[in-house]
Amino acid sequence: MKILVTLADGFEEIEAINVIDILRRAGIDVVTAGLKDGLVEGSHGVRVMPDTSLGRINHKDLDGLVLPGGAPGFINLGKDERILNMIRELNQANKYVAAICGAPSVLIKAGVLQGRKATVHPSGEEEVRSCAQFSSDRVVVDGNIITSRTPGTAMEFALKLVEVFVGKKKMEQAKAQTLAICKGD
Repeated sequence: MKILVTLADGFEEIEAINVIDILRRAGIDVVTAGLKDGLVEGSHGVRVMPDTSLGRINHKDLDGLVLPGGAPGFINLGKDERILNMIRELNQANKYVAAICGAPSVLIKAGVLQGRKATVHPSGEEEVRSCAQFSSDRVVVDGNIITSRTPGTAMEFALKLVEVFVGKKKMEQAKAQTLAICKGD
């Protein structure tokens, strides 16, 4: 299982780093890629050195893609045609496409949320309602599309990704290892 987490300047640190950490704890091959070479700065000034840049990624080798939110991170992702095309092709191949916070708007721009069930940061609810079945759930899985709401749902999002990608046993192990408590526990 190989998952790409994209990092654009302005990404939400909690959403990106939490997902990367939890997926790697579960034994998933996670590759981080910036839109360009070099450091990427999060929305709160944390600088991260991605594993590679997007131009070096062959998306045909991927099992899925995770888009962190954060402003202007998700806006920068949505302006990149490589990201939009990758989302379309992964979705068409029924591979996983996941987005949290404002990033589901990138899925709308790519044209993959039409008629699907999804959630988004409260500021994006109307945009999602315009083309998809909006849910206020903290994490929503609709086939190969997985969405979540805010930095506060990042742990639940990451654990749900593990469950969907490699099974409930691995998710429970990651949850126990981190002493995570999710809504409903």
